[in-house]
Amino acid sequence: MQSRNPVFRGQAFDQGRGYGAPAYGGQYGQPYGQGYGAPAYAPAQAGPMTMDDVVVRGFATLLTLVVTAALAWTLVPARLTSAVLVVALVAEIGIWAFITFGRRANAPLVLAFAAVYGVAVGIISHAYNDVYHGVVFQAVLGTALAFGATLAVYALRIVRVTPGFVRFVAAAGLALVGLMLVNLVVQLFGAEHGIGIRDSGNPLAYVFSVAAILVGCFFLLLDFDSVEQGVRSGAPRKFAWYCAFGLVLSLVWIYLELLRFLSYFYNRD
Repeated sequence: MQSRNPVFRGQAFDQGRGYGAPAYGGQYGQPYGQGYGAPAYAPAQAGPMTMDDVVVRGFATLLTLVVTAALAWTLVPARLTSAVLVVALVAEIGIWAFITFGRRANAPLVLAFAAVYGVAVGIISHAYNDVYHGVVFQAVLGTALAFGATLAVYALRIVRVTPGFVRFVAAAGLALVGLMLVNLVVQLFGAEHGIGIRDSGNPLAYVFSVAAILVGCFFLLLDFDSVEQGVRSGAPRKFAWYCAFGLVLSLVWIYLELLRFLSYFYNRD
């Protein structure tokens, strides 16, 4: 099953060659490594990925992000926050692009991504908490609840990940990102609140944030399915780093959207 995350799509794990050929998830329900006419996957010497591999690597990635976020929160002086944030965002985008389009994921790359992403998240969180005291704790709690609820929904098969569902989530994600870019461009050309999707005084902002949070949860469903299909089909152990990368991306998406959404209610007081 394809995930919405580019790193989960079009991957092949060919013994002796590593990543590259478009095999994984080519057709819904096909065995791992048999999409697009590729030969069946021959397990690498390191052995196939297990659920424990994903849990350990996912925890390591998330812990790295949390640690660097905490360090950025406490150590970056106020006068340098803007500069450090810009540097962190540029580094984050560069590593993300290398992992996504270069189709390479390993411990140094994924943990480096988590580290610089954590710096950005820490600075953003500190800025929010200075204005809306307590909102960060609420957003963290909300993210944990969203993760647990989404995992339960997936485990109970309340929502099934089908090709149609994948296409819907991909389209919704692209639409949300497109609207964010349009909003940014409109703001750059002088409109203070852009098209209103980030203006706490506009009801459209509440609708947009709720939609973004739901899409983040849908992303998690696709990532859970990618993990399950990878384990079931014998993906190599290295694929667990892709899984950790995708899961952390989805969790941080939900967290940042919850942070903004909750701040709207502080504005109303």
